[in-house]
Amino acid sequence: MIRCVAIDDEPIALSIINEYCQRYGDIQLDSFSSPVEGMRHIVENKPEIVFLDIEMNSCNGVELAKQLPEDTILIFTTAYSRYALDGFNVTAIDFLHKPIFYSRFEQAMAKAVAWMKRRSQPIPLRKSITLKAEHRNVVVDLDTVRYIEAMDNYIKVYRRDLPTVISQITMKEVESMLPAEKFIRVHRSFIVPLAVIDSFSNRKIYIHGAVNPIPVGRTYNDSFQSLYNIFKLNNTDSK
Repeated sequence: MIRCVAIDDEPIALSIINEYCQRYGDIQLDSFSSPVEGMRHIVENKPEIVFLDIEMNSCNGVELAKQLPEDTILIFTTAYSRYALDGFNVTAIDFLHKPIFYSRFEQAMAKAVAWMKRRSQPIPLRKSITLKAEHRNVVVDLDTVRYIEAMDNYIKVYRRDLPTVISQITMKEVESMLPAEKFIRVHRSFIVPLAVIDSFSNRKIYIHGAVNPIPVGRTYNDSFQSLYNIFKLNNTDSK
């Protein structure tokens, strides 16, 4: 059972989170319209996941998030997208923009559950993958990858200072081979390593050594921005 807490001063928003948690299953949810009561419960019970609104009448959720116990998995829920980057500065794992649809709630929960599993059972980070190219196997060093592009039933792996690898494999298959902390699918036809990103907007990513920007698909925009900001924050903290 995953222990969760939701804090939001809007009763309708809390009822939606409660409905989604019941639908998802295996979740124990405690809901609070009072941030003070919600934080008191969190400090005493230390739930695994907290759903937290940002703009509430009595306080700001970003400031409240700074008081969460260490290792709490934070998911922001808000109607104001302008707060997204502020949210990621306190290491939120995802940002759910209201109105929240169940499919996005599922994505956020999948990230949270994966994060919990990695934290409890650390897995050595994969440094290479092996792809079949024509009649031979090619070992691809992941540090050399600039980006991966889908071409019909094939993928093309563009590498830094090395030939492009073409393999008959689906994007879903290659995505499952890549470490989720380092690579992100940003479009149905593109996967990029987070470390090579120079800058980005809602619709384009500019990466080292690429002449043309990589497009960001509408359905991938939220997950890309959340993971990239978490990646950037964690790497800044580790320096």
